[in-house]
Amino acid sequence: MAPTQNSILLTTLNARYTHSAIGLRYIFANMDALQATTAIREFTINDNIQDIAEKLLSEKPAIIGIGVYIWNAEQCAELVSLIKQVAPATIVVLGGPEVSYTPLRVNFDAADHIVQGEGDTAFHDLCRAVLAGLPPKQRIIQAAMADLDHIVLPYDYYSDEDVANRYIYVEASRGCPFLCEFCLSSIDKKVRNIDTDKLLEALEKLYQRGVRSFKFIDRTFNLNVKIAGRLLDFFLERQPCFVHFEVIPDHFPDPLKERIARFPAAALQLEIGIQTLNTEVADRIQRNLKLDKIKENIRFLENETSAHMHLDLIVGLPGETLASFGSNLNRLCTMTNSEIQIGILKKLSGTSLHRHDGAFDMVYSAKPPYDILKNDLLSFDDIQQMKRFARFWDLYYNSGNFKQSLKLLWPDGDVFEQFHAFSVWVFEQTQSTWKISLERLAQLLFDYLRETSDHVPEALATLLIGDIMKLEGRKVPNFLKPFALAFAQVQQSSATGHNKRQIRRL
Repeated sequence: MAPTQNSILLTTLNARYTHSAIGLRYIFANMDALQATTAIREFTINDNIQDIAEKLLSEKPAIIGIGVYIWNAEQCAELVSLIKQVAPATIVVLGGPEVSYTPLRVNFDAADHIVQGEGDTAFHDLCRAVLAGLPPKQRIIQAAMADLDHIVLPYDYYSDEDVANRYIYVEASRGCPFLCEFCLSSIDKKVRNIDTDKLLEALEKLYQRGVRSFKFIDRTFNLNVKIAGRLLDFFLERQPCFVHFEVIPDHFPDPLKERIARFPAAALQLEIGIQTLNTEVADRIQRNLKLDKIKENIRFLENETSAHMHLDLIVGLPGETLASFGSNLNRLCTMTNSEIQIGILKKLSGTSLHRHDGAFDMVYSAKPPYDILKNDLLSFDDIQQMKRFARFWDLYYNSGNFKQSLKLLWPDGDVFEQFHAFSVWVFEQTQSTWKISLERLAQLLFDYLRETSDHVPEALATLLIGDIMKLEGRKVPNFLKPFALAFAQVQQSSATGHNKRQIRRL
């Protein structure tokens, strides 16, 4: 089968347009001689599947490679099935985390081949064999770990459109040395670093092309202090720009602290996986929890730096009650005013979380994202309420839109109980957790505080106006206009699309 123009297409369905698929670009960068007849075509999960198939097949590719992730698995399964119905001679190859581990819980039977593991060079080898008329007999191909010292980095293949409109994802390492049972990264059991000199050279080229927002996908950025220090120095020397890292909470040696403290506001975001502060629960899922170090480092980041923190907690871990989760949230809120992302436990294929299913009556959804439905301590109703809690928490707390006024909900410091009651009330009013305008959110908070406390309306309105009008370009909500005489005194801040949430939380 002789290659023709774009005889190979690499595609995926991103969660939204502003996201970009670094995995496709790694594969494209390592297609060697086949690169000239390979192209990347990205879509989103909101695009019509038949339209996607039409666009792909209009190029008459011999091979279509599809990146499959937890957020697009069902759509990808539909796309594969459709392609094979209307163009059965087209070879469809799947790769990505969602097809790399068994059991496969979405039906991908229509695919010709599945590459499990790191496909950076394995996809090229498969394509070369298929185009030569020598396809492998096995349908599922186990890819060896990529040699990070020799693979081609993908950063030249971010387009000018990507640079102008999308998040640019980068990585300095792969893998994780920790064994947390809910996480796929724990499967590698070790960290492999990309050559730092090569990476810095690539980052400089991206910077010269105009990239000012970098999102690292490493799971343990601060594990290697020397490498982390060099990367932090790179971005400190190129301010203003924005950079996001995922870090472990108990490892901030002084050289890292000194550098982090030098970043200006809205320039550095740190995603910090806490998940639980209950040591018994943490031990059960093999998560190392050094509470004293965690408290020390969060206090440092909160009080001595301008870093924007994004801390993670999980609902539904085996053996964790709702009261224990509430205690975790309350404790975190005493340590920091930063974002606290509340996630619902998911059981991913390949992890060892399943070993707790029997002992704790863990029941999960059979469909992506495979989130927990109930266990021996949390009923289905509890989980449903906590999903709504998490959504309203993001809208009210994490958004930074109600930084001062929201605190009136918990005068006694019991954040969890008071916000839980509020979230239940809000859902009773809205019967929805989506498409609620900022003005509607403000009105709901105003009405709830009026109903449940003795706050003076004028004082509530003043706080709400101060919160909402912090960003330039906003208008006073209609219901607050009678109280808006002092609006001219509110100082507004400007923000870019990448840092406006950070600005609101200053």
